[in-house]
Amino acid sequence: MKLLRVGAPGAEKPAALDAQGGIRDLSALVPDLTPDWLSPGRLRALAAIDLTQLPLVDAGVRIGVPVAGIRQFVAIGLNYRKHAEESGLPLPAEPIVFTKAITSLSGANDDIALPPGSEQTDWEIELGIIIGSTARRVSEADALGHVAGYCAANDVSERHWQIHRNGQWGKGKSFDSFGPIGPWLVTADEIPDPQTLDMELRVNGDVKQASNTSDMIFSVAQIVSYLSQFMTLLPGDVIVTGTPAGVGLGMKPQQFLRKGDVVTLSIAQLGAQTQRVV
Repeated sequence: MKLLRVGAPGAEKPAALDAQGGIRDLSALVPDLTPDWLSPGRLRALAAIDLTQLPLVDAGVRIGVPVAGIRQFVAIGLNYRKHAEESGLPLPAEPIVFTKAITSLSGANDDIALPPGSEQTDWEIELGIIIGSTARRVSEADALGHVAGYCAANDVSERHWQIHRNGQWGKGKSFDSFGPIGPWLVTADEIPDPQTLDMELRVNGDVKQASNTSDMIFSVAQIVSYLSQFMTLLPGDVIVTGTPAGVGLGMKPQQFLRKGDVVTLSIAQLGAQTQRVV
């Protein structure tokens, strides 16, 4: 099932995508797609709804963040083999973990706002995980059972703040609009193996990143299990799992986003995003 939230910022309502790609309004049945609606039982109840009986939403409506009330936005760095190679860095022995501010979250097609004076704002296509049930010290074997679903994500990064402002990657990752996720949450039953997904990002139509989640150093199951050893993962938490090769920072010469650029990205089965840089 593909779940989403549509409408103006702050006034989104819950919806689902029907078999023909139409957006169906769920608001008569569900107050909002909050973390408590991501439990296995409630997702089964949503999947049983006959979407053809619900009103269609205008296809041109704004698509917001797919889950309301997200409490933690966690990210994994340097998690693709070829990206580590282009960065000239050894493969990490354990996942590199940082956080993005929840205020950086934005809809899949919302604008990316350049920070004042920024000359090094970069793109990063990533697979997003959305947690469905509390995970505390779970094994790799059980980890995927705590995943409600997956989404496409763009871990937008201001490299000067990330690298040259005395450490702490979150400084370059947390500006408003730097966390587009969606367009929808695809429930985990539709993605039996998250390590087989093709992914592509373009800037102004030119392919910058083209890869597959099979190149990840640490799998989704490993990431969820690892994080849960030292922090409690809550329903609705978003985890972005690292980016493949092709970021602007790794190019020679380096390339970064400028006002007017258009970023488009897609992950197989998870949908596409389009962002204009302003």
